[in-house]
Amino acid sequence: MSAIDDFEDVAVLDNFYQTSSFFPMPVVLVGTLAEDGQTNLGPYSLCFPHVISGQHAMMLIARGTSNTAANIRRTGRASLNFIPDDRAMLQNCVLLGFPGETTEEKMKNSIFTLGDSHRTGQGPFPRIVLESVQVFECTWDSSHPHETHGLEHHYLLRIEKIVMHARWKRALIAGGEFPPLPVDYGYRDSLHFWFSDAKKPWPVGVPKGHGVTADAVLYQANRIDPSVTWEPEACAELAGVPRIFLKTVLTGCVDAAKAQGVTVITPAFLHTIRRKRADERPPSLLAKIESFFGIKPD
Repeated sequence: MSAIDDFEDVAVLDNFYQTSSFFPMPVVLVGTLAEDGQTNLGPYSLCFPHVISGQHAMMLIARGTSNTAANIRRTGRASLNFIPDDRAMLQNCVLLGFPGETTEEKMKNSIFTLGDSHRTGQGPFPRIVLESVQVFECTWDSSHPHETHGLEHHYLLRIEKIVMHARWKRALIAGGEFPPLPVDYGYRDSLHFWFSDAKKPWPVGVPKGHGVTADAVLYQANRIDPSVTWEPEACAELAGVPRIFLKTVLTGCVDAAKAQGVTVITPAFLHTIRRKRADERPPSLLAKIESFFGIKPD
């Protein structure tokens, strides 16, 4: 009997991500402001990237009656704190997720250290968890429908700022090292929440020969925006970009050109964009990027 013959139907129930499947999720402490100004921390795993270009945003799914949801609706502000894989911290997350407690009652049990928001402008803003690997500071987009047919609500949180510990910012830029972020499998057996230890990521190279030709780049580039044209030599610079990423790369170049009042994209302009975006990248990584995308250094 082959493995495919071993598959059996599973009933799709409410909370299917934990009742009807094994679904890996992040662990995020959502910081919001209670009515007395105190920062409330609520643990969530149904929090995912939702808009990845333009007005970047996360989607948070929460009980509409929770402290977190009520605070977001009242203030429109939230901090998404990604804590590391630490058993004591994860156990405290479960404790902080117990429903029915006020912010004051709940936060007496918190082991987390709070620091000031990095946002500027008219506050106040929720404080951030200093033990976090990274924090997304967000504002609720109330134009997105949030109420659903039942208890769950959907909150579109626009990312205003991302802050990260210096070690992990260096790792983000240089590559080769990843923070130990936990995986949550949810409330599975009516007795326990289940978490998985962080594992070391391993790389798979991008397949060669899956890029596009200069002619194909030119064909698509001149259809992005009629107000910005491309020199053929500039398109040749992008030959080799994987097809799946081409539109994103071209759109980013056109947006940069329009922001600077440029109407014709030349190789020199592409080099300017590349230098600006690579200011913080070490030469070794920049060389790899240039080599992969077929971009010649200045």
